[in-house]
Amino acid sequence: MQRRDFSLAAASLALLPLASPSHAQGRAFKAGTDYIVLGKPAPVDAPAGKVEVIEFFSFNCPHCAAFEPKVEPWIKQLPPHVAFRRVPVPFVGNDTDAKARFYYALEAMGKADEFVPKVFQAIHQQRLNLTGDAAIQAWVDKQPGLDAKKFAELFKSFSVVGKAKRAAQLTTDYQVAGVPALGVAGRWYVDGDTAGSLDRALQTVDFLVTEARKG
Repeated sequence: MQRRDFSLAAASLALLPLASPSHAQGRAFKAGTDYIVLGKPAPVDAPAGKVEVIEFFSFNCPHCAAFEPKVEPWIKQLPPHVAFRRVPVPFVGNDTDAKARFYYALEAMGKADEFVPKVFQAIHQQRLNLTGDAAIQAWVDKQPGLDAKKFAELFKSFSVVGKAKRAAQLTTDYQVAGVPALGVAGRWYVDGDTAGSLDRALQTVDFLVTEARKG
């Protein structure tokens, strides 16, 4: 996982395994072991009757990039009563505000699902320098299927800036220690460290969604 206190340069030197030899296999899901119960509930934006699940991430995080192929098929099999969303965190690298606005501008265009994997690929496989507003806009300008002018308007818009600020606050509300991480129903926090691996973290979230439905 990408921890708060890691520099991006240090984290890029080596990718930690997503699933360590796990002590977690075969045991029940347990508060304080597999997941953390928040002392104070975090705000929830999901409609009534829906269980909100949040993936906290950063485009700069190599572990988030490696997690993407695992989380995408998992998202697709989530039941209808789950409201899933991504939240970019205000740490990992030195351009976190720009990366947060990058994500929310794509989301506002309805292009997040299509382009999130492409952004990860550009940064972590193609090794492109997408640091700061100008570099991000230059990359967008070259992307077929993206309206670069519309992106430029949204990238610095009041609504996108506001979403980036709320994302930073929600990261604090969930006490996110590193990414990738997951929040459930404003009540529980899960990451690869708590669950033992990121595979088991997803299983833990499935369990917590069921618990949230029980009330």
